[in-house]
Amino acid sequence: MVLLGSAPVRAEPPIRSPEDAACRNEARAKVFSAPNPKGLELEDIGRQIYFACMARTTQAAASPEKPVAKRTHHRHRRR
Repeated sequence: MVLLGSAPVRAEPPIRSPEDAACRNEARAKVFSAPNPKGLELEDIGRQIYFACMARTTQAAASPEKPVAKRTHHRHRRR
């Protein structure tokens, strides 16, 4: 058996929600273009992007939406 590369292959945990999938895609898309002043590993940068995305989406889902004003039709009384 021949293994290519020296790094072990890590399997990602299964996707749990649409938000999880969207945040994983966002992290993959931004990991190479994100600023890295601390010199972090790509995996750490991706993890930061992912958790920031998840925090945004859960915060948006938890905040109550503004209720839509319900129109009431008032009929005038006939005299």
